[in-house]
Amino acid sequence: MQTITAHNGVPIPNFMYGTAWKKEDTDRYVQAAVHAGFRAIDTANQMIHYDEGQVGAALLALEKQGITRDQLFLQTKFTPVSGQDHRTPYDPMAPVGRQVAQSFESSLEHLHTDCIDSYILHGPYGRWELEQKDWDVWTALENLYQAGRVKMIGISNVQALQLQLLCELAGVKPMVVQNRCYAALGWDRAVRELCRDHGIVYQGFSLLTANREVLQTPEVDAIAKRCNTGPAQVIFRFAQQVGMLPITGTTNTQRMTDNLGIDRVELTPEDVARIETIAV
Repeated sequence: MQTITAHNGVPIPNFMYGTAWKKEDTDRYVQAAVHAGFRAIDTANQMIHYDEGQVGAALLALEKQGITRDQLFLQTKFTPVSGQDHRTPYDPMAPVGRQVAQSFESSLEHLHTDCIDSYILHGPYGRWELEQKDWDVWTALENLYQAGRVKMIGISNVQALQLQLLCELAGVKPMVVQNRCYAALGWDRAVRELCRDHGIVYQGFSLLTANREVLQTPEVDAIAKRCNTGPAQVIFRFAQQVGMLPITGTTNTQRMTDNLGIDRVELTPEDVARIETIAV
């Protein structure tokens, strides 16, 4: 599998498997994705939407099958109290920096590892700018990075202004951004441009579910037929060709294989330009 490299020189496989909303089936879907060829796994220490412990169970099972931890890129998240239910993996009354430390140790235990490849803030506390709690979390992430306990740090669900502030003011700027990506917003163009300028890996999620109408357009259908592939694969390949790292959460093993087969698809510059503006 090809990789994308961030500004700190760490490579990530260029397609990632997401584990949200898999619940008790997380273990078997992660194993299926890895057997299909995925080598990057995304999760979070947030029981509402993820089961990080099930990801860890899958990792143990895969190791017995000969696929060891060092062959996989593992990404998880610190989720603030506002994104949690009563099952917070930390003391919700503790200072934010302590919450990060407790959540991180919990993630290590869940995932049966002593190092996380990518550790990210699940979403800023502020809506448009950054609050003091965001900076407190970021300081905690920087400390983990500088101690060698994580290889990359980043942020999810971030606005362009917030990312700009992080890049300008943080001691260690983000290596990863993970955002929901809407075609109607130019596929998150403003944030993607900041990522490109700063050497940050942009991970796009909900590329299909947030853009169902785009997959049904005659233009995408025509490209798919010409390339002998499906509309979903056209969108994923478009994402890669404009510099994104796409995330898929499919539970269909054939689609896992089909998605990983997009390396053989090459969209023309005209295809890319049309998809860039298809819903704007």
